[in-house]
Amino acid sequence: MRGVFAFLLLFALLPFLPLGVWRAFLLDVGLFVLLFTALALSWDLVARTGQLSLAHGAFFGLGAYGTGLLLPHVGTLPALALGALLAGLGALLLGSVTLRLHGLYFAIASLAFSEVLRTLALKLGFTGGPIGLPVPPPFGGGLPLAGYYLAFAVLALAVALSLWAEKSPFRLAQAACRQSEAVARVLGVRVVRVKLLSLFLGSLVAGLSGGVYAMKALFLSPYEAFSLARAVEALVIPIFGGLYTTLGPLLGGVVLVGLEQALRLWIQEGYLVVYGALLVLAILFLPKGLLGLLGGRRG
Repeated sequence: MRGVFAFLLLFALLPFLPLGVWRAFLLDVGLFVLLFTALALSWDLVARTGQLSLAHGAFFGLGAYGTGLLLPHVGTLPALALGALLAGLGALLLGSVTLRLHGLYFAIASLAFSEVLRTLALKLGFTGGPIGLPVPPPFGGGLPLAGYYLAFAVLALAVALSLWAEKSPFRLAQAACRQSEAVARVLGVRVVRVKLLSLFLGSLVAGLSGGVYAMKALFLSPYEAFSLARAVEALVIPIFGGLYTTLGPLLGGVVLVGLEQALRLWIQEGYLVVYGALLVLAILFLPKGLLGLLGGRRG
C-alpha cells in the first residue's frame, strides 16, 4: 500500500521538481506513463475474473472519439465523462453478448468488437473517417499542465478501483470466477454479474484514458485510437509488473512506458526490436513479474 501511495505522490509532485532542460520531455513521458498505467490497471481489473480481454483498445478508442466529438460543444470535463460513459455502454453491450464465453473464445470476440468499431470509425462521416478528427486541447489550452493532471486523476481513479477490488469481498468473487466458474456458481457467486461489473468499471477507466490521450494528441485516426497495439500494451504491462495486484501494473507501467520512450529517443529506427527482446526475456525469466523479483506478494 505504501508503494502505491509513494508512486502517486511522486507523479503528483513531478511538475514541481527541478527537471532542467528535460522538463517538457519528462512531463510528456510522465503523462503517457499515467495514461497507459491506468489502462493497464483497467485491464487487470477484468483479468482478475479470468477473462482475457482484447477490447481495451476499443474502449480506449470509444473514449477518445466520444471526448473529441463532444469537447467543442460541452466542455472538457463533461466531454470526458460522456466519453467514458460511451466506453462503458460499449462494454455492457459486449459483455451482455459474450461474457458466457470462456478463455480464447472471449478474447476472439473482444478482438472482433475492436475491429468492428475501427471499421465504423473509418466509414462514418462525423468521425472524420480515414482523414481523422482534430481535437481541441483541454480547457481551450489555457492551462498548460491540464492534460498532465487530468491523466493523474484518471490514474488515481484506476488505483482506487483496483484497491477496492483488491481489499473488498469483491476480490473473493473475482477469484472464484477465475479459478472455477462452476464452483463459483455453487458457492452462490453470480458469475456473469461479477464479470460484467468488472468489465464495465475497467471500460470506464479505459475510456477516460482515451479521452485524455485525445486532448493530448490533438488529432485522432481510427488506426491509432482503435489500435490492437493499445490492447496488447494494456495486457503486457500487468504481466510484466505482476498480475492481480495494484502495485504490479504501476511498476510495469513506469518501467515499460519509460523504457519505450527512452529507446525511441536513443535508438529511433529499430527500437521496437530491442523493446520486444527485453519483453521476451522478462516473460521467460520473470514469470511473476517485477513483484516476484522484488519479493512482493502476488494478489
